[in-house]
Amino acid sequence: MPHHLTMLILTLPDGATREVAPGTLPKDVVASIGAGLLRAAIAVSVDDEVQDLMTPLRKSGRFTVITNKDPRALPVLRHSGAHILATAVRRLRPDAKIGFGPAIDDGFYYDFEVEKPFTPDDLAAFEAEMKRVVQEKYPFVREEVSRDEALKRFSDDPLKLERIADLGANEIISTYTDGPFIDLCRGPHVQDTGYFKHFKLLSTAGAYWRGDEKRQMLQRIYATAFFSKEELDARLHQMEEAKKRDHRVVGKQLDLFHFFPVAPGAPFWTPRGTTLYNTLVEFVRERQAEQFLEIKTPLMYHKSLWEQSGHWGKYKENMFLVLDNETGEHDASLKPMNCPSHYVYYNVGKHSYRELPKRFVTFDPLHRNELSGALSGLTRVRQFAQDDCHVFLTEDQIASEVKFLADFILGYYETFGLTATLKFATRPETRIGSDELWDKAEAGLKAALEATGRPYVLKAGDGAFYGPKVDFDVTDSIGREWQLGTIQLDYNAPERFDLQYVGADNAMHRPVVIHRAVSGSFERFIAILIEHFAGAFPLWLAPEQVRVLPISDDLADKARVVVDALKAAGLRASLDDRNDTLNYRIRDGELMKIPYLGVVGRREAEEGTVALRARGEGAKQASMSVTELVEKLRHENDSRALPEGFPKPG
Repeated sequence: MPHHLTMLILTLPDGATREVAPGTLPKDVVASIGAGLLRAAIAVSVDDEVQDLMTPLRKSGRFTVITNKDPRALPVLRHSGAHILATAVRRLRPDAKIGFGPAIDDGFYYDFEVEKPFTPDDLAAFEAEMKRVVQEKYPFVREEVSRDEALKRFSDDPLKLERIADLGANEIISTYTDGPFIDLCRGPHVQDTGYFKHFKLLSTAGAYWRGDEKRQMLQRIYATAFFSKEELDARLHQMEEAKKRDHRVVGKQLDLFHFFPVAPGAPFWTPRGTTLYNTLVEFVRERQAEQFLEIKTPLMYHKSLWEQSGHWGKYKENMFLVLDNETGEHDASLKPMNCPSHYVYYNVGKHSYRELPKRFVTFDPLHRNELSGALSGLTRVRQFAQDDCHVFLTEDQIASEVKFLADFILGYYETFGLTATLKFATRPETRIGSDELWDKAEAGLKAALEATGRPYVLKAGDGAFYGPKVDFDVTDSIGREWQLGTIQLDYNAPERFDLQYVGADNAMHRPVVIHRAVSGSFERFIAILIEHFAGAFPLWLAPEQVRVLPISDDLADKARVVVDALKAAGLRASLDDRNDTLNYRIRDGELMKIPYLGVVGRREAEEGTVALRARGEGAKQASMSVTELVEKLRHENDSRALPEGFPKPG
């Protein structure tokens, strides 16, 4: 056998190739590239698969050294932080049984089974102990062990024993040790605990073991970490700002919505909140009026539809099932999404290629049986509505349609001062349809995405179960990312529902389906907007746009004339003639974040003017005629201008 077939071939960053024996440690390769690089190295990647410096090399490929400048390094640091957290907890609470400790988008967490919930004092003690673990610079030591050895090492920890039982017969079992702590883990990790310097324990919460409400409740500790103090400080500042903007708090202050135990996961919208909600829906309707067809479909369907779509097998646990009195079975479900109903409607008549693309949009209520512990204000609910669209088109229309939809979505976000990043998500492990269809769908969507000329990020394995997708992650005014819109390409649904159109050759062909959402759910989008604007909505979106305040009772009629003029112009105006001081009423208007307060005093009543106070400008007032006021506010409303001083997108 030729020598090179027994060796691994690595392509180094400078393009040179190197042969190494299988089982060589990456740190040896890094050290050979440059001794100074070894300490800077956080991990390596081989053909874009990240592994740490302690995991033996097992395949050939492009070899890249990952330093702290690489975004892939941060999850490695944070995963190591989870182990350091567990090390500290086990030192102070030796009885704690250990669950999982992954890196997440905002930091990391670790789950523990303990008799008593952790307190803020516990968190402070754990954090202090973590600092000692960091100072001790314990190396992360990786070992590959047999199943019997793993069972022996974790014999006193039932959570780990359960995890070992789940591992496949041929799966490599590895452990990591830092000082006194050992954990069952695949890695990757930094070289030693000394790398982990800038961190903060944030909170503790209950979490069911493996997310199963029937299992025991664990204590989850959330934390965050960065490579620099500046990044950590910026993140903590952002979190403080986010706390002030929490939509659950601001929404209550502004009287927008309420939640009640009798309807868990479903908001009650107040008149003000309903105005906000309807204004947003009407904006979407306005933008879609010319090129989209709005339809309404039933809210409940027989299981045969969900079996045909694949949801009954893949999504049933998330659906609200309905008991059929005749069969005695749960043979129906409230709809959790609109897709199958649009396919049914499409099949009502025959379609020509000349009609395509055909875009159906629906705003019907949807219901998903989310776990009660996962419900969170408006961001995670059980009842919601989406600006949901399904496009039926020919294959040769994919590129132009993806560009049209991407421009539509990005233009929508710009109205709110939101910037977006496009992310291309490919086939997940759990999916329907053949590999051939997936190859076709991924190639088609990727080509269409590249044809837009817009940059995008790859999200391997994160597609929908029926097709690849492009996700739109928006960045809000305080730098947080939210996944919102989506464009999903689907070759499976046309096959499952026998969708057809008559082509130019007069033969029957399969259309392609694109699933499109812009806001995602209106409920979640409103939560994002509340926090994005801190409740200070732009004029066009504000539930109450202007409030007129007479300085005394005898001027109420004059103030009412102003209100009537504003209402006649289509503006949402109100009169505040309560028997309270002017300062009290002004203060109340400011707390409700009303864009404009119009004060009518004796001079204004005589001159037919209004003293206008803009939100955020304190006692500064501008005197203008009622006509000027109406024109000013109508222009600002119609242009959907962002609030003065609000950062523009891009």
